[in-house]
Amino acid sequence: MTTKNAGFVPLKPQELVYNLTLVFWRTIINIFFREIRPRGAFNIPREGPVIFVCAPHHNQFLDPLLLTLEVHRETRRLVQHLIAAKSMKRRVIGFFARLMNSISVVRAADDVSPATGEITVSEDDPCLVVGHGTRFQSEFTPKMQIMLPKSINSAVAEVVEVISDTKLRIKKEFGGESGKGTAKVRAKVAELRAEGKQGLEFKKMPFVDQHEMYHYVYQCLTQGGCIGIFPEGGSHDRTDLLPLKAGVSLMALGAMANDPSVKVKIVPVGLSYFHPHRFRSRAVVEFGPAMDVPDDLVQMFKQGGAEKRKAVGDLLNFIYDGLKTVTIRTPDYDTLMLVQAARRLYKTPGQHLTLGQVVELNKRFIEGYLHFKDEPKVQKLRTDVLKYNRLVQDLGLRDHQVPRAQRAGWKTLGLLIYRLGLLMVWTMLALPGVILNGPIFLTASIISRRKAKEALAASVVKVAGRDVLATWKILISLGVTPVLYGFYAFLATMVAIKANVPMKWRIWTPFLVMMALPFVGYAALKFGEAGMDVLKSLRPLVVALAPGQQRVLNKLKAMREEVSNELAEVIREYGPQLYDDFDERRILVPSASVPPSSGQSGIWRRKSGTGGVDAQGNLLVHPMTWLDERLFGWSRSAKRGTSAWAGTRSHDISRAPTPDGSDDEEGDYDNILGYLETNGQGLRPRSRSQQSSYANLQMLRKNAHTPPVFPMKASGEEAVLDTDGLHFRQRKASLSDTVPVERIGALDRGEPFKDATQDLNHEVEEKRSNHRHSE
Repeated sequence: MTTKNAGFVPLKPQELVYNLTLVFWRTIINIFFREIRPRGAFNIPREGPVIFVCAPHHNQFLDPLLLTLEVHRETRRLVQHLIAAKSMKRRVIGFFARLMNSISVVRAADDVSPATGEITVSEDDPCLVVGHGTRFQSEFTPKMQIMLPKSINSAVAEVVEVISDTKLRIKKEFGGESGKGTAKVRAKVAELRAEGKQGLEFKKMPFVDQHEMYHYVYQCLTQGGCIGIFPEGGSHDRTDLLPLKAGVSLMALGAMANDPSVKVKIVPVGLSYFHPHRFRSRAVVEFGPAMDVPDDLVQMFKQGGAEKRKAVGDLLNFIYDGLKTVTIRTPDYDTLMLVQAARRLYKTPGQHLTLGQVVELNKRFIEGYLHFKDEPKVQKLRTDVLKYNRLVQDLGLRDHQVPRAQRAGWKTLGLLIYRLGLLMVWTMLALPGVILNGPIFLTASIISRRKAKEALAASVVKVAGRDVLATWKILISLGVTPVLYGFYAFLATMVAIKANVPMKWRIWTPFLVMMALPFVGYAALKFGEAGMDVLKSLRPLVVALAPGQQRVLNKLKAMREEVSNELAEVIREYGPQLYDDFDERRILVPSASVPPSSGQSGIWRRKSGTGGVDAQGNLLVHPMTWLDERLFGWSRSAKRGTSAWAGTRSHDISRAPTPDGSDDEEGDYDNILGYLETNGQGLRPRSRSQQSSYANLQMLRKNAHTPPVFPMKASGEEAVLDTDGLHFRQRKASLSDTVPVERIGALDRGEPFKDATQDLNHEVEEKRSNHRHSE
């Protein structure tokens, strides 16, 4: 099969087409996802050859789109992705892939076909395959591969010699040199022989020459371009990372071996989703520190043979270490639930966490729990947290609603009645768009589930096939929407004709309908989100008004306070043992150190990126929302009135809700948390600065030291046009993660955010410079 590519020389016409394609996809992505947050974008190199290594691959064709859009948004660089040749053959996928200059990769697994007969493994030689009714000489040649059934984990082995029609030799035994794979094969063969069969059914995989694909990759890197790759291979919905393919190492080392002037940087990228397959979900794209490829590995690669294989394996291990710093992994689902509950309890009321901070905090809680889980204090804390979490779930509440629980009264009843009325208003406003677009949602849901079943049947790594759901929902919607809207336009035109409207309006009717329907759909989307936010807030009000529930609520509040204090004490005791720079790198600080919230414009006041109240946007701030804030204190931005759930006057700045306040209790990072190897390997205490894959890479330089931190540089303030083409926005300078809390607390509250950020980052840069000179 021939590798095809849509051209690599970055000509202006191609860049124009690429950018227009990104405008289209950014619009689609912004509709499907409610929020996408980049994290660590300052790590993206602004120039030079870069390979973005991304994992986990949980959302098929949406994963590369998210990576491409965020890289382009931050640096205006264009990423060329590697895509399976099988996908390039699909009409829609292949069309857009060619517009974005993607590189097609022929995968042997895509051309698997059944082979004749049955096979067993020789009792004397695990690398000798014995056939029964097979035709090895006509069906196999050296370098082809044999694939065993799913019942033996679809083990694969490369053919090195075809001896006869019934005997061939493989390069390594099935499942690796440990011998476990061979033992499974022999045990399965024994079962089949008891059933009257001679051996295992098997498949053949062709040998694929990838020289042309590597040529295109080397050409792109030599020209200083960007390559995007998912080293796990295909997409999957497993909770752990799949073994990485060696291709990414071959690309980096091969490009530098071919041209010594090329200095490839490898950037690990982690994708974290809140319900990846659901409409209006959230995502975080995290970029790790860029890693240099050591010259000594390149020299080993040039030597070929065993040295080349060792260089490829070492670099692949360091890339895997880099991915571990930007992905979240837990040993089981129960640990995930425990960590999320603890993270919510640890957040000080009044503090706001971004999606990126939620990701980082989850990582730290997981690492700390796995390291100290056998300590008596930690085991007791686990029991108390799970007990509290069960009680919260039994009452149908969310953790963030517990601290604001207050004695029920007339205001609680009034707030419930008012929100019911507000819910009816939002429902009526959203109903027309929901009805008109209902066929799109139903069709996309039905077909995507059917496609998921087909993908599951054809895959050996998928669990439920959910990694293809979001992709097919979008593709089906893109196909059905114009057809449905065209049908509505036709119906409207027929109605206009039957109503004998003037000819001018008969002509304009289909065009007006086609232009109005997208706005109706978007309005339904925003009104529906607002209604769901109101709906989620009704349950605690009903609980508060139920007879006899006040004692339970008081007990729950006391329990939360007790468990929160216990958690804080455990963190204060064990945190410094795990991280040498624990105090300097804390995300959350004790409540006494939290800056006071106020309405004045100063360094603490920074407008949310998602707009007005909740996630509804400024366009939906209307008198009813204002009344809800001012009279009942529903939003934390209320300046007067007492909340039925807070009991105190609210002076907090209005912010978009964090996942703690808006997502389901069991919803955070569903399907994106991997499984750590449960082989007893412990985690050793070390500084966060020593955990980057960059530091591990430099160990090849014989213990060369790395910078202790990677501070975020202020990007300055620049006007950027959102690629959805809707509006201009001002990008704010970002504050370095390495600024101590005490230094922030000493700032003047009236100082503008931009000036304070630049001053703090300048201080960080000076300290780093002095530190380097002293060394």
